[in-house]
Amino acid sequence: MAKNDGGGSPRSSRWLATPAYPVTQSSAGSKGPTAMVFLNMGGPSTVDEVGDFLSRLFADGDLIPLGRLQGYMGPFIAARRTPKIKEQYAAIGGGSPIRKWSEHQCEEMCKILDQVSPETAPHKPYVAFRYANPLTEEMYKRLLDDGFGNGKGGRAVAFTQYPQYSCSTTGSSLNELWKWRQRLEGKTGPSNEGADGSINWSVIDRWPTHPGLVETFARNIEEKLAEYPEERRKDVVLLFSAHSLPMSVVNRGDPYPAEVAATVHAVMQRLKFSNMYRLCWQSQVGPQPWLGPQTATSVEEYISKGQKDLVLIPIAFTSDHIETLYELDKEVIGESGHADTVKRVESLNGNPIFIDALADIAKEHLASGIACSSQMSLRCPGCKSERCLESKKFFANQQPLAIPS
Repeated sequence: MAKNDGGGSPRSSRWLATPAYPVTQSSAGSKGPTAMVFLNMGGPSTVDEVGDFLSRLFADGDLIPLGRLQGYMGPFIAARRTPKIKEQYAAIGGGSPIRKWSEHQCEEMCKILDQVSPETAPHKPYVAFRYANPLTEEMYKRLLDDGFGNGKGGRAVAFTQYPQYSCSTTGSSLNELWKWRQRLEGKTGPSNEGADGSINWSVIDRWPTHPGLVETFARNIEEKLAEYPEERRKDVVLLFSAHSLPMSVVNRGDPYPAEVAATVHAVMQRLKFSNMYRLCWQSQVGPQPWLGPQTATSVEEYISKGQKDLVLIPIAFTSDHIETLYELDKEVIGESGHADTVKRVESLNGNPIFIDALADIAKEHLASGIACSSQMSLRCPGCKSERCLESKKFFANQQPLAIPS
């Protein structure tokens, strides 16, 4: 998450500006414009935003469950970690690049959608972060200011940028979106959703094995493997790394571990299982048990066993941020003692294959006429959250606007 370019070329602020499309439809209209809303965790764009970012993050019981102590322990942990995390952001350029990449990806995707899905055009790009600016509340107010809702209706798609679903990530972002929908547009029952001219929502809630996502990862891995001498290339071990989860969340029945594993398997199929591989987990926070093995520990243990040719693949992230630029690059690789043989593949960032994949996912969703996947309606076996229940009901009961034939 840095202001650092993350490997891409610098862009002017004008080039990244969001175009202002007029909203002309009525609440009964079936054509565009369509708001395409990217959901993500986000990151502080400057070092000064780190404290607020961490405060929001540790206050979220969906991501870091602290039980009854959430209101006390959350602020305490955030305050304790702020100085150290500020140093980390300073080390990668002074802030996170995730907003830059998210805006770029969404804007470029919308340009493609205008061409391939003219029935729902124009497509207007928005970004809603869970813990950093632009926050969900800010995004929702922009939607209203731009002419969506407030009696005018309109179509909006919440497009998660977590390819693999977790209640801690996609679920938390959708709960937040639902909260602000209720606060800013009023509470309505399932039978009259959208009839009052409120925004008509649908959700792209997971896409772990989309061919475009798989192809982007596979090509990035092939490019990195080509940096090793040919005689060693087939013996390089691929270490797929994803953000870990507390075991309390995993044992509740969260689908994330299985969906991450599905992405890994699809990528290895595309690579024809050319190399040995393992799935590891990173970014554990706090003393409670988390899903393992940890990425850093795995690298250390493989090196101790004599396996020094390792490629790290951030398999659950759609752009560079603190977990790639600092945790993997500076800590795991930088402290391995073998930075010449332990490498990381490029993040997805502005990769045109990836952006084409985003457009393909969105086009298919818009043409499907579904509100969300059937999987999203299914709660975890151990779920006790009433907020989660109400949020899922809301999105599942939305009736996407018909696309003219």
